[in-house]
Amino acid sequence: MSGPYVIRGSVSLPESELTWRFSRSSGPGGQHVNTSDSQAELRFDLARTEALPEVWKQRALERLAGRLVDGGVLVVRAAEHRSQWRNRETALVRMASLLAEATAPPPPQRRRKKVPRGVNERRLRQKKQRSEIKKGRSGRGWQ
Repeated sequence: MSGPYVIRGSVSLPESELTWRFSRSSGPGGQHVNTSDSQAELRFDLARTEALPEVWKQRALERLAGRLVDGGVLVVRAAEHRSQWRNRETALVRMASLLAEATAPPPPQRRRKKVPRGVNERRLRQKKQRSEIKKGRSGRGWQ
């Protein structure tokens, strides 16, 4: 691997808490594909990890609830490449980006602002013009 995968800031995925599993994957590979275990499955126990701050952990558990299995384990699979090494890299990058997105702080609340008077007047003027155009199509007054 190319080193620790940073989630955000100084927090990274700890190698000791990652569990790998390999199996045969479908897809390209020719005759060699049936003998090599190239699909990579990466598991990370999100519920029991000590690597994430508690606030991030709770946020990630809520946001990734639909993806978690076995009581809080996040699973990512990669089988796009022929080589196991590249599939491992892909799975690690995918896991890190999933966790970065899930632990991100919520966006600031949108503050409603008053609509400027000019915008309102322009809208009403355009509506009036459109109305006049449509009235002109009716054929009334053509005698």
